[in-house]
Amino acid sequence: MTDWPGRTAAEIAAAVREKRATPREVVASHLARIEALDDRYGAFRTVRAEAALAEAEELGARGDLAGLPLAGVPVAVKDNLAVRGESTRVGSAATPDTPAAEDHVTVARLRAAGAVVVGLTNVPELCVFGTTEGVHGSARNPWDPARSAGGSSGGSAAAVAAGLVPIALGNDGMGSLRIPAANCGLVTLKPGHGVVPAGIGEGDWFGMAENGPLATTVEDVRLMLAVLADAEPPRRAESDALAVAVSTRSPLAGVPVSRPYADAVRGAAGVLMRAGHQVRRADPPYPASLGATALSHWTAGTAVDARDLDARRLVRRTRVHAALGRRFEGAVSSGAARERLRERLAPFFETHDVLLTPALARRAPRAAAWHERGWLRNVLADSAYSPFTPPWNLTGWPAMSVPFGALPSGAPCAVQLVGRPGSEAALLELAEHLERLRPWRRTAPPAGEPVGGRPAER
Repeated sequence: MTDWPGRTAAEIAAAVREKRATPREVVASHLARIEALDDRYGAFRTVRAEAALAEAEELGARGDLAGLPLAGVPVAVKDNLAVRGESTRVGSAATPDTPAAEDHVTVARLRAAGAVVVGLTNVPELCVFGTTEGVHGSARNPWDPARSAGGSSGGSAAAVAAGLVPIALGNDGMGSLRIPAANCGLVTLKPGHGVVPAGIGEGDWFGMAENGPLATTVEDVRLMLAVLADAEPPRRAESDALAVAVSTRSPLAGVPVSRPYADAVRGAAGVLMRAGHQVRRADPPYPASLGATALSHWTAGTAVDARDLDARRLVRRTRVHAALGRRFEGAVSSGAARERLRERLAPFFETHDVLLTPALARRAPRAAAWHERGWLRNVLADSAYSPFTPPWNLTGWPAMSVPFGALPSGAPCAVQLVGRPGSEAALLELAEHLERLRPWRRTAPPAGEPVGGRPAER
């Protein structure tokens, strides 16, 4: 039997469509890897082994298998999106353990495209924080298990980085796709507002949260995004050089950027320049009030999600976050602060097609019981390492995380690409340039093998 874990979604789907593999054997091999490895990484809250095998058998008998873009591809789903027959716990003891009657629309689209859901992945409670741990499990970075996988789509990122699944579904309200992708050496794209159906929690964090793919290649991100958006894969019609602004300035005053992430930006800028793009240094005009705006929206979104839950069953950091957010709900719901930010930043993107920044300011915090620590300690830790992601949830504009370079530990480093509304195709094109000219190893090495011990796997 071919060893399917570690293959891309595109490779697996092609093999299943061409009958070089059956959905059952592909799913079974990934389930075996999950059973063997996930105790180390904590990617999954629940694994649907029996149900996934049964669904793979049914899929294999379908007459339209040859036309399915994700035929037989195992996928993991973040535990804040409904999967039919499974509970949606959102990382909390306060949520009901009631099976969902229907799939979330994004899950339904993945299944209609031939994907098989093998499990739901761990998240921090109510998907609030930038590390993933709590009452249902803690997700570690497969490249550096002493560190958190990030959050809030940390379990989904860990599952892909460890080769437990080729792709996973997550979402991003303040960086929750890009943060764990950057930690775990993955490619992700937070689409612009309205490209992919949201329906996350109680109001999508005032429209800031978007569903999106986590994968090891740009091709798989493009493929999965097309399925989620129910559209043709995004591609630019023209091939003109793009104007790329390069900035290592933190959007949050007083937050320094570590040398590996600054070096990654400079290296990526050089690659894009050699690829023919117009690259120059330029800092966006971030307002001094950005930190306060981000905090008010972040906490208010949690307040809405926690409104109908028993606060006594929430962990302390979540209770404090929600209580603070209740003070801001009225002001945040007007959307005025976000509109002012868009008006301030829009002229920058009239002269630049894409912004290139670090994906993070420094590596993730150590894997620990952060849910048992104080609220302020969590907020300071998250803000110190991930200041670059929140502005683009506030504006609702597309942004990607792309692996580039390495940390001193050998774990992946990453850069962020940001564009104006409708620029998903341009971001993917630049990401493809980076992937082709500076390829990365797609999955973490097995335990015991040095992280930097082998060249990039393609």
